[in-house]
Amino acid sequence: MSAFPSERIWTAALVVIGDEILSGRTQDKNVAQIAAWLNVQGIRLAEVRVVADREMAIVEAVNTLRARNDYLFTTGGIGPTHDDITVDAIAAALGVGVTHHPQAVAVLERYYATRGGVTEARLRMARVPEGAQLIENRLSGAPGIRIGNLFIMAGVPHITAGMLDALTGTLEGGRPVVSRTIGCWVAESEVADLLREAERRHAGVAIGSYPFFREGRVGANFVVRSPEAALVDRCLADLTAALEAAGYQVTDGGI
Repeated sequence: MSAFPSERIWTAALVVIGDEILSGRTQDKNVAQIAAWLNVQGIRLAEVRVVADREMAIVEAVNTLRARNDYLFTTGGIGPTHDDITVDAIAAALGVGVTHHPQAVAVLERYYATRGGVTEARLRMARVPEGAQLIENRLSGAPGIRIGNLFIMAGVPHITAGMLDALTGTLEGGRPVVSRTIGCWVAESEVADLLREAERRHAGVAIGSYPFFREGRVGANFVVRSPEAALVDRCLADLTAALEAAGYQVTDGGI
């Protein structure tokens, strides 16, 4: 018998919520990006379940998977429409009520101040299970939700990516993560292949892409993450060289 205890493996599960996923109308991209993000944190994605927009289906999946994993993530069903029922279903699963989070209300009021104002439908995105905290969302105003070991996130992949970014390095059991950022005035779609190739060449590294529209132009910041600083440096140098070879000017530290 070994004199040293084996290292504890921390696990997470994911519940993907949405009739549109089950019908095939929408192709899920969150499983891959959440798995890759967890990998970098040192946490293993152990199981994934896709469920319909039905309260009992969500309650059953949430209670089953959170009981046998350290963390549970959900994606989908937290928008402004009446049939987005994830918050209510998770509150039911936890046996708590639903309330409007004052900080979420303030965030939405700021975000929609120049976008037609906060409507009753938009205020639905400030509803959280009682006792919840918020996950920052720098892209579309409406925050994600954290309650205990449960993380409730948007279904739109680039918004999910931003919420994951806000959680980086905060989960117990994960490894400390090193991250560095570069930016380019380029449409994300034009360099998607370069990003994929750079990530493929550097095992143990995850690259997050965060597009924006500013000063009348499109651009993107690219965040390279790994528990190993040397891996981050090598990957960043490789990605910078590839972007410059393609004719793009790279800004260290992001734009």
